[in-house]
Amino acid sequence: MEIAFIKTPIGIAKIVGDENGITEISVLDEGEVSKTIPPILQVVVQQLQEYFLNKRSTFDFKLNPKGTEFQQRVWKELLNIPFGKTISYLDLSKKLGDVKAIRAVASANGKNPLWIVVPCHRVIGTDGSLTGYAGGLWRKKWLLEHESPTSQQTLF
Repeated sequence: MEIAFIKTPIGIAKIVGDENGITEISVLDEGEVSKTIPPILQVVVQQLQEYFLNKRSTFDFKLNPKGTEFQQRVWKELLNIPFGKTISYLDLSKKLGDVKAIRAVASANGKNPLWIVVPCHRVIGTDGSLTGYAGGLWRKKWLLEHESPTSQQTLF
């Protein structure tokens, strides 16, 4: 596995992957930025930088997250949430075919190892509230405002 750390507006992004795909993208509060980026991770770094510069709304590198079959189903469904849009945990549960699985869906969402790229930040409470985000609600708010199609003072 190769690892790279890059500076972003929401912290230091940790990127982990190999020729089979990217297994982790997370954001740390602090850390040292990589002096060199392994060749296998360069496209990921480039696309993340474009995302933060408002020049990219989708990603096209290979993903290889590790998780249970159920978590994989949830993460795959997250990829269907359009840029600049949100969905509730309840609606996500319905899309997965089991409205009663809302807690399991929320748990799988919270274990998403590919922040930003698999957009778990686009899942909100049924009442529109920002709920749960492994990276902290301030990062979730930042990402949603960053992706907002209209420029406004604040979403929340």
